[in-house]
Amino acid sequence: MKTALYLPCTALFCLLAGCTATTTPVLDSHFGESVALLKAQQIMYPDAYRNTNPVSGIDGKAGASAYQRYQKSFAAPEPQPNVFTIGVGGRQ
Repeated sequence: MKTALYLPCTALFCLLAGCTATTTPVLDSHFGESVALLKAQQIMYPDAYRNTNPVSGIDGKAGASAYQRYQKSFAAPEPQPNVFTIGVGGRQ
């Protein structure tokens, strides 16, 4: 009779022992460190916000027209040529 009681108790203790061996607190303490490190490594000049000199190079009109052309390229993209007509009808 005692052996019939030992088997379920042993199985229960083994299952409960599996719940105590968790690594979640260790993983949770370092959660997000790799993403923060990758974001920091992608910034070329971290103190750029302290630079008060204006950007030189392109004037406002040229910048506005370049931006408008950029926006129009998404609204109506140039049609792609048919790849099956290459070499058809040309001189040989």
